[in-house]
Amino acid sequence: MSDPVEFLLWTKGPMFEWAVAIFALGLLARIVEIFLIGRKPNYAEPRGGEWGPGLRTVVTRSIADPGTFQRAPFNVVVGWIWHVGFLVALLLFIPHIELIKSLLGFAWPGLPNPIVDLVTAVTLVALVASLVHRLTHPVKKRISTFEDYLIWAVTFSLVLTGYLAYHRIINPYPLALGLHILAANIFLILLPFTKLTHIFTTFIARWYNGASFGRRGVAS
Repeated sequence: MSDPVEFLLWTKGPMFEWAVAIFALGLLARIVEIFLIGRKPNYAEPRGGEWGPGLRTVVTRSIADPGTFQRAPFNVVVGWIWHVGFLVALLLFIPHIELIKSLLGFAWPGLPNPIVDLVTAVTLVALVASLVHRLTHPVKKRISTFEDYLIWAVTFSLVLTGYLAYHRIINPYPLALGLHILAANIFLILLPFTKLTHIFTTFIARWYNGASFGRRGVAS
């Protein structure tokens, strides 16, 4: 596939359709698995409610507590920077919003392109810093697996190709855009089968923990 336009049409056509199908089916299977076999029935008499403690735990566990920051300030700060930056670039970039609207039928206001561009640049720096930290920190380096590096590479490639395409650094432009869409397709395909699933399952797990404590009448 030597023609850049043909490559672009393939990434945004057949490959994108396959990627969305694999993503949807894989994620559905993971979520069904969590709700059907992820929690054993509790026949003990409840001492409190579940929904309130569950939602409270989702909020409190999503915000790093002072103890976590004191133990690992780099992880907290850099992690927040690149996670928030990734979501801003994904959900508040107007072309992305238009794509979502074409798929789901609804949209929301976006941010001006220069702001998203700046956030994307900061996100790239934060991702590089996180990789250097993983490679040099003795504990992180020891416990890191191939999957950890694969996830980093796919995420970094997605952000980087988007940045390069926006600035038209790679020519011709159809090739640059095709590479970005290719990275997005790979991200979608891998998401349900790797730790990337935490984008969705983290909140479910935190709700389960809080609800379990609430049912037993224990403060979470």
